[in-house]
Amino acid sequence: MPNELKNILIMKPSALGDIVLALPALAALRKSFPDAKISWLVRPEFAPLLENHPYLNEIILFDRKHLGQALSNKKAFGSLHSLIKQLRQQKFDAIFDFQGLFRTAFMSWLSGCKKRYGLANAREFAHLFYTDKIEHNSDCIHLVDLYLKMVQAAGAINDKVEFVIPSNPTALDSVKKLLKTHNIEPLKYIVFIPGSAHETKCWPAERFAQLADIISSQYDYPIITAGSNSEKNKAETISKLAKTEIINFAGQTSLKELVELLRMAKLAVSNDTGPGHIASALGTPLVMMYSWSNPARIAPYGRPECMVARDPYDRGIKIKSANPNHSITNITVEEVFQKVIVQINKK
Repeated sequence: MPNELKNILIMKPSALGDIVLALPALAALRKSFPDAKISWLVRPEFAPLLENHPYLNEIILFDRKHLGQALSNKKAFGSLHSLIKQLRQQKFDAIFDFQGLFRTAFMSWLSGCKKRYGLANAREFAHLFYTDKIEHNSDCIHLVDLYLKMVQAAGAINDKVEFVIPSNPTALDSVKKLLKTHNIEPLKYIVFIPGSAHETKCWPAERFAQLADIISSQYDYPIITAGSNSEKNKAETISKLAKTEIINFAGQTSLKELVELLRMAKLAVSNDTGPGHIASALGTPLVMMYSWSNPARIAPYGRPECMVARDPYDRGIKIKSANPNHSITNITVEEVFQKVIVQINKK
């Protein structure tokens, strides 16, 4: 096969949700090039999601915060030099820059790899460093389709969109113990994910509280809030506003444990944020809310019934919307609850 790839690097250091959306491209590469070595460059905080992945051979850590100090810090400069040296020594025959920013595009060029795939309209002049430029247009608005289009340009064949997130037995045991301390059974609880890296993506806390009360009045499922340590206060606010009991797990789970918590959930209700995308990839019943981020690009793939958004398919390929109608505050408790009913009653 003339286009057979033997040594592949995926560059997708962040963010968590986007890493999840790149998993089908990894699956397509592995199935198309079963004997290839496939590496993934990722930030340390997101690496646990990829550890022991059956389709990956290697994880290369990209500590953006540390390496970003390379011009002013000798140690950081040394670390960056070592990383570039490592990339050059690997002698990759194809690099897929799914990040599409100057730093990853420049590193792909510095690696010496002769086939560098990226977006034709990549930001920060990143496209200047690619040998193969892929158009992002109406035939591949969703990021899953876009990433697949990029690997297909290198000869990968995609006959099935597949999300694989490996289970971790240790994390699974930890989550089961945590649930047991609150007398909660696996597959019989609901997870709220009320946080996000962007406050403008966060549905108001009082609406999460109202939703919890309505759900509890009709269903006998405990409700758990989950998220990072920095989202504890938001989760506590929801608990105080709700009349029903809400159990706060925010900050109590590692990334691997959060995966298992979502894998065993009866339902997840989430803002547009990384854990919500994990729930979608796992096939967990889900209701996910969107604001200014374009749902057509990042909605639960193949699961439109899980999405709550204004004008989800009328925003073109733009990443962001400035339309006030798309504000998260325009999403009502009633419309989210109607989606909850459908998802809870799924067979």
